[in-house]
Amino acid sequence: MVLESEQERPVQVVFTGTRREMAGILLRGYALMLPTIGLYRFWVTSWKRRFYWSNTEIDGDPLDYTGHAMQLLIGFMLALIVFVPIYAVFFYLSTQSGEVAVTGYGIVAVVLWFLTGYAGYRARDFRLSRTLWRGIRFDQAGNAFGYAFRRFGWTILMLLTLGIVYPWMSSNLWRYRWNNTWYGDRQFNFTGRARALLGPYYLAYGVVVVVGSVGVLTSAGMGAFTPGGPSDPLSVIPGLVAALICGAFVLIYQSREMTRFWSQVHLGTANLAVTIRARSLIGQYLLFGLALFVAYVVLAIGGVVVLFTLANDAFAGEQFDMALFMSHLQGSAGVLIAVVVGYLLILAAFSFMHELFIGVGFWKLVARNATIGDVASLRSVRARGEDKTLAGEGLADALNVGAY
Repeated sequence: MVLESEQERPVQVVFTGTRREMAGILLRGYALMLPTIGLYRFWVTSWKRRFYWSNTEIDGDPLDYTGHAMQLLIGFMLALIVFVPIYAVFFYLSTQSGEVAVTGYGIVAVVLWFLTGYAGYRARDFRLSRTLWRGIRFDQAGNAFGYAFRRFGWTILMLLTLGIVYPWMSSNLWRYRWNNTWYGDRQFNFTGRARALLGPYYLAYGVVVVVGSVGVLTSAGMGAFTPGGPSDPLSVIPGLVAALICGAFVLIYQSREMTRFWSQVHLGTANLAVTIRARSLIGQYLLFGLALFVAYVVLAIGGVVVLFTLANDAFAGEQFDMALFMSHLQGSAGVLIAVVVGYLLILAAFSFMHELFIGVGFWKLVARNATIGDVASLRSVRARGEDKTLAGEGLADALNVGAY
């Protein structure tokens, strides 16, 4: 009896990765992306996934990611077949009148939104089919177009109801994804229901509507949205405070959704239990914001020093001379290169801090607060064949959708 109870005790998921390891991966990747004009990002993506997978252990055995950068690159090349006509449409619309262009851009935006649903599902299929645990592969079944149409239909209902139907949309999409997910020859089952989210969601919804409206109206009354810019710098404070409060309640709701829905995922008699605390999730975003602020302050100081060195006469007067600076920008290769490099550093800093504090932080938060019951029942699972499809992941990378 003791042995049986020990066997049935839930197993804690373990994550052993550190932000320092991820920082090394990112710095090496950024250094290699520069001479390859960004092409090396497919290798960086594969490195990051191996970091997350190999450092996640379940019952003493780590996950294994078997995807390769060339698969992502080939998939991206296939995705260009989709995007070349879209770029041609964008070019054509840019030559048309304002009304035609706006209508055309709206139609293209709708098409792209549909494609993000398709691409996200195919990307999940790619990642799962290249994820192994104890030598057995995961897989995503179902139909990507079916999922995309389902998601698109729910989006229309969301717009028509101003977001009221979100709990039903979320539970429906969770169910479709997980009920079509396999581990070897065993199928997952999702038992979550929308009613479990109604209370937390409508509380957050009400706070966002009320607090957001008050913040916007107060800032508007203080002159924050005048055509020439805010008449008083302090006028933006009510709006910013309202945004922070609304953001906090959105994260509180997300923690409830992830906790309740992930804990309704089953694999036969094995079941997942996850507890995501709102304060931990909010803390991640606060750390991310602080780290990003420090990085941008450092970049700003360095940028001013470099530009002052290259165009010091534009800073010579009591005020910054924009016209003189622009003349340097047009006539000096050094100033132009400094501006381009500065812009790239700003983007890189955001990506770097987001991966360290949101990417790693979120993965660590979920893994360390997850347990799996009746892991012993998974020993009888048998392996299935590998999914060779590449195009979906390439399309996902082209649209920048799909986590990790």
